[in-house]
Amino acid sequence: MDELILAVECDVANEVICAPASINSLFEFTTPIFHIGPYPVTRTVLLIFLTAAVVLGFLYFGLRKKSLVPSKFEMVAESSMEFVRDGVGRDVIGPEGFKYVPYLTSIFLFILIGNFFKLTPFINLPVTSRMAIPAFLALVTYVIFMFVGFKKNGFRYLLDTIWPSHVPIGLRWLVGIIELVSVFLLRPFTLAVRLFANMVAGHLMLVLLLGSAFIFLTSWGDAGLKALVGVPWLALGLFIFVFEMVVVVLQAYIFTLLSAVYIESSVNFEH
Repeated sequence: MDELILAVECDVANEVICAPASINSLFEFTTPIFHIGPYPVTRTVLLIFLTAAVVLGFLYFGLRKKSLVPSKFEMVAESSMEFVRDGVGRDVIGPEGFKYVPYLTSIFLFILIGNFFKLTPFINLPVTSRMAIPAFLALVTYVIFMFVGFKKNGFRYLLDTIWPSHVPIGLRWLVGIIELVSVFLLRPFTLAVRLFANMVAGHLMLVLLLGSAFIFLTSWGDAGLKALVGVPWLALGLFIFVFEMVVVVLQAYIFTLLSAVYIESSVNFEH
């Protein structure tokens, strides 16, 4: 009863819950689908390129022309741009935020599409559940706000972080240590882990509940009444599926919003 992950092969007549040999099999796809020269292309790599292609196609076909009466697709594309431009770039960063809108829009749409692959039939894998993807995006955000901070404020960006003048002198050393660790070390780490952890948790729940429900409900002849265990699991799995629709959008927004907040802290450092 302490094994909680669905296996491909499961004796439903004798085992209530089954487990694979390794949980990594739910996330790691190391077998190449094909090769580009000496470089193997796995399922994860293919999904990353597919995510980028969907984002590029969405922006290109949605924004390539300004129609007097835009189609529904064009309205969605324009609304997405305006949402990031006004709701994140302008409202969070301020007047200088418009120059960062292309980057913020790109990461918002990339994370959103990558997250939705978790709910896409025959894919069922969010590319953001691989730590390398959130880590890379967080690193890009980190490089941007570090570069902006030092470019606009020079060495004072580091000095005022370590020794904040607005804090009583007796507490400056303590606040300085906290700010130094928070700004220069923890920001990219927490930004990446927040997205990664939410995607992994949701993926595991859906695999467990919907996958197990399918196995039990299709094994009525072998399991007998035990197959009814799949009914509540199916109901809960469908509820989690709907809930995850909100989560995938929310996590894309949170990552983009925090990226804008970190950039704003460098742009308006004196505040």
